[in-house]
Amino acid sequence: MMFSFLKRNRDLETPEYQLWRQQFMQKRLSLGMRIAFFYFVTLLGEQFIYLLRGSTHFSQIWLITILIILAAIIYGTNHLKRLRSPLQTSLIFLSISWTITILIQLVDTISRRVKPEMMLIWWMVTFFSQATLVPVRWRFHLISQLGGLAYYFIVNTAVGIDVIPNNIPTISWFINIFWTCFISNISVYLYEKLAKSEFYARNTSEKLLLNILPESIAMRLKDDENTIADSFTDVTVLFADIVGFTQLSSHLPPDQVVEFLNQIFSQFDRLVEIHQLEKIKTIGDAYLVVSGLPYPRPDHTEAIADMAIDMQIAMYKFNQETGKNLSIRIGIHTGPVVAGVIGLKKFAYDLWGDTVNTASRMESHGIAGKIQVSACAYERLKHLYKFEERGVITVKGKGDMTTYFLLGKVLGTCL
Repeated sequence: MMFSFLKRNRDLETPEYQLWRQQFMQKRLSLGMRIAFFYFVTLLGEQFIYLLRGSTHFSQIWLITILIILAAIIYGTNHLKRLRSPLQTSLIFLSISWTITILIQLVDTISRRVKPEMMLIWWMVTFFSQATLVPVRWRFHLISQLGGLAYYFIVNTAVGIDVIPNNIPTISWFINIFWTCFISNISVYLYEKLAKSEFYARNTSEKLLLNILPESIAMRLKDDENTIADSFTDVTVLFADIVGFTQLSSHLPPDQVVEFLNQIFSQFDRLVEIHQLEKIKTIGDAYLVVSGLPYPRPDHTEAIADMAIDMQIAMYKFNQETGKNLSIRIGIHTGPVVAGVIGLKKFAYDLWGDTVNTASRMESHGIAGKIQVSACAYERLKHLYKFEERGVITVKGKGDMTTYFLLGKVLGTCL
C-alpha cells in the first residue's frame, strides 16, 4: 500500500518538477559536501597539531581515515557536476554518507573503542546535518540511516563488541535513535512536500503571467523593473470586430454568448501562436493583435496579413459549424507605437500612438467581411497580396484617406 502510494506520487510529478528537483538536489548535495570537506579539514588540522606536539591524542589510523573521507568528498564533488540522472545523484549521496558514517565506525571497530552512548550523539549530529543540508528524497535518508545502523549492530556484534550502553537505560537509547531518524526523515518529507507545492504554485503563476504579458516583459516585471515602456518604430497593428455579435447576444442566454465568443477568440489565439504574433487584448467582441514587438521582425506586415486572412477563414468555419451568420471587420495599419505595462492591479501590456488609432479607424470604417488596410500597409504588401482599391474615404479624426481591401495572397486563393 505504502509503495503504491509513493509510486502514484512520483507519477504525478511533471518533467519540469523532476528537473528542478534534480538540480536542487545537486546544488544542496554540493553545498553539503563542501561543508563536510571543511569540517574534516579542521579535524585534519587538529591531528597535525597533536602530531607536532607529540600528544597522545594523535591517532595514525584516524588521520588516514580523515584523508580517505576528504578524498571521497573531493571525488564526489567533481563527479557530481557530470551527473544527469537522479538515481546517480542519490547514489553519490549514499556513497558519501556511508563513507563518513561507516568508515568512522570501522575505525572504532578495529580499535575496539566502540562507545554506544557516543554513537547516539554522532548519529544525531550526522542525521540532522544531512536532513538540513540535503532535504530531498526522505527515502534515501532512511536508507543512509539504516545502512549506518546495520553496520553498527551487525558487524560489531559479529566481532564480539558490546553495542548496548551500560550507563543509560537501553530503552531510552533506542527511543532516542528512533526519534532521531524519524524527525530527520519527516523533516525532509515535509520540506520536499512544501517545495513541490511552491514549485507548482510558482509555475502556475508564471504561466498565468505569460498569458497576460510577453515573456520578455514578464521577466522584466519579475526583476522589479518599475517602469516598463518601449518605443517601436515599425510594427503592424490589427483590429478586428465581430459584426452583429452585440445584436445576437441580446437574444441568447449569457452562458451561450460567452461560449460562442470563447470559441471564436480561442481560435484567434491559436492563430496568434501559429503566426508568432502578440495578442494585446480583447474589448467586448473586438480583438487587438500586433506584429513586430516585443521582438522586431522584418516580415511583421506580412504576418499580420496572413493572420487576417486566417481569421476570415476561421469565422467562415465557425458559421458552418454553428449555423450562425457572423462576419468580422478587420483593420490594419503600419507605423510606430509605444508599448508598456500600466496599472497596479489587473495590469496589462498595452499599445499607444497614432498607429493604434489609425488601425482602429481602419476597422470601424471598414465593411463587414472585409480586411481594410491603410495605404502605408498596402505599400508593404502589394507585391505579395491581391488588393481591391476602395478609394478615398473620410476617416474620423484623420480626414480623407486612401484605403484598400486585402483579398488574399498573389499565389493563394482569394477570399
